[in-house]
Amino acid sequence: MSELMIGLYVFVLATLAGREVITKVPPTLHTPLMSGANAISGIAIVGAIVVSASAEGTLRTVLGVTAIAMAMVNVVGGFMVTDRMLSMFRKR
Repeated sequence: MSELMIGLYVFVLATLAGREVITKVPPTLHTPLMSGANAISGIAIVGAIVVSASAEGTLRTVLGVTAIAMAMVNVVGGFMVTDRMLSMFRKR
């Protein structure tokens, strides 16, 4: 099997497993879980930057930049949700 096929296989399995796990989380635990996911996404951003910097070829560079962009969207969205949740507990 080529490296691309193995990577796609792992990606699909991780997507399905992640969806299954997230759907089982009760709503009261969703925001704290998102805070933990932000930390993991931060690590993913650093990893994607390292991989993109050493990429050889256009496809690898494009995939690296896409990974950086998707992880950044996840981090920013997570911080927005966390900020909105914390604003609910502030005194007016």
